[in-house]
Amino acid sequence: MQLVLNVLEIIGEVYITIVLLRFILQLTRADFYNPISQFVVTATNPLLIPLRKLIPGWKGFDIASLVLALLLHMILVCVVKLVPLGHIIPLLGQIFIVSLIGLLHLVIQFYTFAILILVIISWVAPGNYHPGSILLHQVTEPLLKPIRNIMPSAGGLDFSPMILLLLLYVIGSILSGNY
Repeated sequence: MQLVLNVLEIIGEVYITIVLLRFILQLTRADFYNPISQFVVTATNPLLIPLRKLIPGWKGFDIASLVLALLLHMILVCVVKLVPLGHIIPLLGQIFIVSLIGLLHLVIQFYTFAILILVIISWVAPGNYHPGSILLHQVTEPLLKPIRNIMPSAGGLDFSPMILLLLLYVIGSILSGNY
């Protein structure tokens, strides 16, 4: 039974991350015609299009995708964490808070992996024009650019990914209560 719950949790978190990625892609105005962007749109449309009829966007923010991610995470918390413990009637507020923190952790994990992948690509294949690396640049640049503007030049070395990884680690530790 625990194995089934673990697999369900992994599949659920992957799909929720894809929904969050759709929000991030729209927020950063990443290339819509990128094949990876097209996959994200295709994977999330079945649940997102009906929800958009109820929840419109606001000032360029796709609120429906955030609501969908939150609802899916709340369902995942109920199914994977609470039902096996025998908690039949959990408090909705607690599930909301746990899910909100879980979504923030997923965003932190996404950006951590995205930055690590970009760093590895810059070592192995600098100047690579793969659709995945282009999309990662588009998504991470809004977070890296302010750090680059603050940090002095280090002779051609870019330390902004390392600073951002450190900030993501600190935020993740605070959210987890491991500080």
